Amino acid sequence: MDLLIGIKGAYYIFWREIKRFLNQKLRIMMLVVQPAIWLVLMGNMMTRLTDNPYTAQMLGVDNYLSFMTPGVMIMSTLYTGVFGGISIIWDRRMGFLIKLLSAPIPRYSIALGKMSALILQAMFQVLMIALLAAAIGVRFVTGIPGVLLALLICGIFAGIMSAISLILSASIRTPETLFSIINFLTLPLVFTSSALFPTAAMPAWIQNIAHFNPISYAVTPVRTLVLVGWEWGSIMTGSIILLAMLVVVFSLAVYRFEKGTLL
Repeated sequence: MDLLIGIKGAYYIFWREIKRFLNQKLRIMMLVVQPAIWLVLMGNMMTRLTDNPYTAQMLGVDNYLSFMTPGVMIMSTLYTGVFGGISIIWDRRMGFLIKLLSAPIPRYSIALGKMSALILQAMFQVLMIALLAAAIGVRFVTGIPGVLLALLICGIFAGIMSAISLILSASIRTPETLFSIINFLTLPLVFTSSALFPTAAMPAWIQNIAHFNPISYAVTPVRTLVLVGWEWGSIMTGSIILLAMLVVVFSLAVYRFEKGTLL
């Protein structure tokens, strides 16, 4: 019975977040425009890289835009998830969070509902990126089934990032502080991963960091689906690690919301 109440509470919180998202037309447009700029500008700016046969061999493809597309998918997912915790700060300021805490629902419903909404938003953004990439010439070798599996992997990664963001926001009182922490963490994460460049092109010490970087574990299976095919060893390894990470950070988020002071 308690579980049913928790799931029902999470659903209403999820639906509130989705309705707010749908009412923000400019935000929806920016979710599409921002990765489009990455794809069109940077993807085309770096396209001559593959003129060098050694570089093309490192990339594993003769088109940098194709190599970059999975990285843009994961980067977009990263930012959608990691900035999601800002809603906790605004709910606290507007007095809505205290209403949630006084409602007859378990506190984990708050984390679950907000995470679910962020995952759906991230998957929507990734789908738009996939459609745009296909329109400008990127070929997904695994076809529609591969795109759907890539969406699922991106959703798992969005869950990880949103859980981390919610944990931070449960203790942070100002959006400026959250933005500072997020910017401090995300830029090093992106540039020490395989999102934009192959690890073979990196110095040895950055390669070691990239090996443990969660972004790399998300990018690798998506890139395999886009460029290589149904290579299950690569796909399953990254997916299983991401699922394990999701279980850990979601458990931490639930613990923080259940045991911590949110006001």
